[in-house]
Amino acid sequence: MFAFHSRYLLPLEEVDKHLDAHRAFLRTLIGKNLICSGPQVPRTGGFILLNAPDKDEALRIMANDPYVIRGLAKYEVIEFELKSCAEGFRELLN
Repeated sequence: MFAFHSRYLLPLEEVDKHLDAHRAFLRTLIGKNLICSGPQVPRTGGFILLNAPDKDEALRIMANDPYVIRGLAKYEVIEFELKSCAEGFRELLN
């Protein structure tokens, strides 16, 4: 599992110009790798939780994010091993 925490590098006005493309990218990951995502509060970045076989694959996936391609956000990635979770959560990973 991989947690991606983004920090916007440009003002929100510039980030928002590419919000639809970013969300479209995330929709392509639903049912594949994306567990959940959303903006940070206050909106200075965001959070994405991915299930991927290894860190290289997770980074390859996120390299296609329009925010990354356009230099709008920088991601910090945290790899972790899932040990405990809410009932039904593991079924999301299959």
